[in-house]
Amino acid sequence: MKTVTDATVPVLVSGPRPHLLFGGRKYPLEVKHSTRAARIRLRIDPKRGIVLNLPLRVSVAAGLSFIEKEIDWVVANLDRLPEAVPFCDGALLPIMGTPHRITHAPDRRGVVWMEAGRIYVAGREEHLPRRVRDWVRKLAKTEISRRAEAYAARIGKSYKGITLRDQASRWGSCSSTGQLNFSWRLLLMPEEVMDYIVAHEIAHLRHMNHSPAFWRLVDMLHPRVPAARKWLKINGAELHKYGADMQEGV
Repeated sequence: MKTVTDATVPVLVSGPRPHLLFGGRKYPLEVKHSTRAARIRLRIDPKRGIVLNLPLRVSVAAGLSFIEKEIDWVVANLDRLPEAVPFCDGALLPIMGTPHRITHAPDRRGVVWMEAGRIYVAGREEHLPRRVRDWVRKLAKTEISRRAEAYAARIGKSYKGITLRDQASRWGSCSSTGQLNFSWRLLLMPEEVMDYIVAHEIAHLRHMNHSPAFWRLVDMLHPRVPAARKWLKINGAELHKYGADMQEGV
């Protein structure tokens, strides 16, 4: 592995928590062995960093050597990722698509509230990231649940429950048992985009497929589907930069 310290030269670091150092940033490296992998596969994930999938017979050392050979491709694709925006004092966080500035309010105790374009966070500064994370998840659950209940009532269906996750590749899903799963990052989208994703999953309560009948139902529930899908295609990846350093909650 390279041992130079020049920030302009990518340095691949092995060990229990392998990562890549480049341009003053640290990119995590996730290594996974898979029974389904026929060959080494390398991709850049907006949330998890560099993801390396290995066949069972391929060693981690061989996988890291593969990354070294493809380092120009890795760096070029990492360069396209948006820079992370941590939950910290002064950061801008879009709520329902509208930017709000996180503002530390040390003289208040134990509360987070939103007012006039700001998200005020009371208490000690070291607790601020966790409190913002908990607050956005709670608000996301409230907003998503309100929409899900309304859409489900319109089609005469019920669902088992709603779980919030932080998947990198899916905004929502609906199981065959009626369990709905959504990314908490829906809260960061404009309302009509959030509405579309919730309507999409509620429509699966009637059609567990993407048949013409399914899309007709989605159109009935949310007539602005093309605009919402276009927004997601253009802006969706950007949403993963917010709070990317925080671990997913329960």
